Amino acid sequence: MCLGIPMKIVLIDGIAARATGDEGTALIDLSLTPEARVGDWVLTHLGHARSLISAPEALLISEALRGLRAVMQGGSAGDAFADLDNREPALPPHLEAARRAGRKTA
Repeated sequence: MCLGIPMKIVLIDGIAARATGDEGTALIDLSLTPEARVGDWVLTHLGHARSLISAPEALLISEALRGLRAVMQGGSAGDAFADLDNREPALPPHLEAARRAGRKTA
């Protein structure tokens, strides 16, 4: 399983950026997100910014990752997934359209 780590860009030099997040500070590659600017949040994977994300989305992802870390260390996830409480699961749009059309199999 691959996990994206949210990080906030604090310095840009060409296609490289210095970014900070829960894991500390890292040098990341901006080749896939040339529109990124200082102050933006990006979702990173293996040292590369994969996409720009909003600050609220970065917070939700960070909280979920903290909850997963706590569970892996034998603790409780607490309210790390509070945004999912009292919510029905949602199908991706293409599967919801198939369900509404009455399809039972892919």
